[in-house]
Amino acid sequence: MSFAELWDWRRRVAALYAAVRAAEPEVGWRLWRGGRDALFREHPQTPLERPASFKALPLFDYDPGLRYLVGLVPVEGAAAERFEAGADGELRMVPFARTDGLLPALGGELTLYWLLGYGGGVFLPFADATSGRETYGAGRYLLDTIKGADPGTDADGRTVLDFNFAYNPSCAYSPRWICPLAPRCNRLPRPVRAGEKTPQLA
Repeated sequence: MSFAELWDWRRRVAALYAAVRAAEPEVGWRLWRGGRDALFREHPQTPLERPASFKALPLFDYDPGLRYLVGLVPVEGAAAERFEAGADGELRMVPFARTDGLLPALGGELTLYWLLGYGGGVFLPFADATSGRETYGAGRYLLDTIKGADPGTDADGRTVLDFNFAYNPSCAYSPRWICPLAPRCNRLPRPVRAGEKTPQLA
């Protein structure tokens, strides 16, 4: 693995999300999907095994009803949890907040994790009723600030959770990767038909 190439990938992802935050939601989503397609097709750090045959990531159509502005309720006194991460060993994360605002529409709230270690970062994996059917069975990600995936907050400080930006972990595309999966507390009972669908690897 080239660390310089990985650095460039993360720089491009961070720039992509900066453009998303500066745009209207659906315009930002179109920038995001085009940017991800270009990275997967052209970048040396693509998770695809056969990028030459790649055309575009399969996504649901944009649904403005699946963009939420949520509050965060602190999780007090939670112990760190360990997640298998392949060659990187174990990741240690601590739950630090629960969303407040998803329950009426999606049937549950989600836990946000803080990645422990130098610098840290916010991580939000989830699964829903489409997982293993229309979307990747092990779940998808909404936030991973270490890698630049962060749609930000609104003017009132509410966290933007736009499920149109839900994306598959790298392990969905190649067995070279082992990724932290959605914990039981982040499995929504209702379908979230937004964001990336099950990868088409043929």
